[in-house]
Amino acid sequence: MGIGIIGDNIVSSLGFTTDENVAAVRRGDSGLRYYADAWGVPEPLVASAVSRERLDEVAGQWGLSKEKYTHFERLAIVSMAEAIRKAGVDMKSRRTLFILSTTKGNVELLASPGNDFFETERCYLWRTARLIAGFFGTVNEPVVVSNACISGVAALIVAKRWLEMGVYDTAVVVGVDVLSKFIISGFQSFKALSPEPCRPFDAARCGLNLGEAAATVILQRCAEQSGKVLLAAGAISNDANHISGPSRTGEGLFLALESVLKGTDIGRIGFINAHGTATLYNDEMESIAFDRAGLLQVPVYSLKAYFGHTLGAAGVLESLISARALRDGFLPVSRGYVNGGVSRPVRVVTEVVEQNMKECIKTVSGFGGCNAAIRLKIE
Repeated sequence: MGIGIIGDNIVSSLGFTTDENVAAVRRGDSGLRYYADAWGVPEPLVASAVSRERLDEVAGQWGLSKEKYTHFERLAIVSMAEAIRKAGVDMKSRRTLFILSTTKGNVELLASPGNDFFETERCYLWRTARLIAGFFGTVNEPVVVSNACISGVAALIVAKRWLEMGVYDTAVVVGVDVLSKFIISGFQSFKALSPEPCRPFDAARCGLNLGEAAATVILQRCAEQSGKVLLAAGAISNDANHISGPSRTGEGLFLALESVLKGTDIGRIGFINAHGTATLYNDEMESIAFDRAGLLQVPVYSLKAYFGHTLGAAGVLESLISARALRDGFLPVSRGYVNGGVSRPVRVVTEVVEQNMKECIKTVSGFGGCNAAIRLKIE
């Protein structure tokens, strides 16, 4: 028995289904746009935002009014509803687990405690998770995973562990975060935002772009069979290097990679979907960790120049793109990359490659020295 992906859906600036998003990535389209005077932030920025008009249209089909549900909640429910519908999952079953992955949830409500529609309690992640679960009639207490930028991948690993223990048969994981003044100004205070589309691993990189998205993956215990993508391994580590800066030696990520590579041959790894934020220290740290893990010959790409950094949604969204790339046999271009800008000679993908592959790795890293990695495989 393995843990397989039986359903999914991505809502982002590039589309409202996984198929739309994968097609956009294969074409090399980016959802990054230039915004001025947006989200209450005076400085202009490059970011990736979901179409409010299309969200209103799709959310209306599910009865999700702006008066009853926040932007965050509508994104989560819209993404989940389509994935659940396609997979035919019974959310009311005691054997179905629901996990919410996010970094900030409805944090913007803190700035407007007298909001006409939403109570202050909606700022609490447990409250938001229960509300989303209630929409689908979920009977089990929802689980919240909020661990900086590794939240999405960490949530997948948590789901995998529950399923392997036999406590549940199916796990629905949604990763979601939205843009707000709180989030944008926070990254501005770190001087971490790029004034132009980001360039992961490139010598001219100067920071990240933020994004918003909701991505849902449905995992289930199942027999290994041809054509099914399986979550083969996952590991979480923390080197506690710094409140915001990654380890200069890549220690935490190396330990996570070392764990997920056990039981496989590196020659089977078709690609690494890196965290690749395009900040000076993250990309350098990842290159060192890849070198230490013996992965320098494996092609690497980042998706941040397509979707921006979607925080708690990133690990789920990017894992789904990787699963499709593995299944369909292609490597997407790592947008923004021209010249190597890290100390290790990583093989950054500069043109779409079509090839059959058996396994791949997804990595993420975050504030506080947290790191995570998963290995996907297909038979």
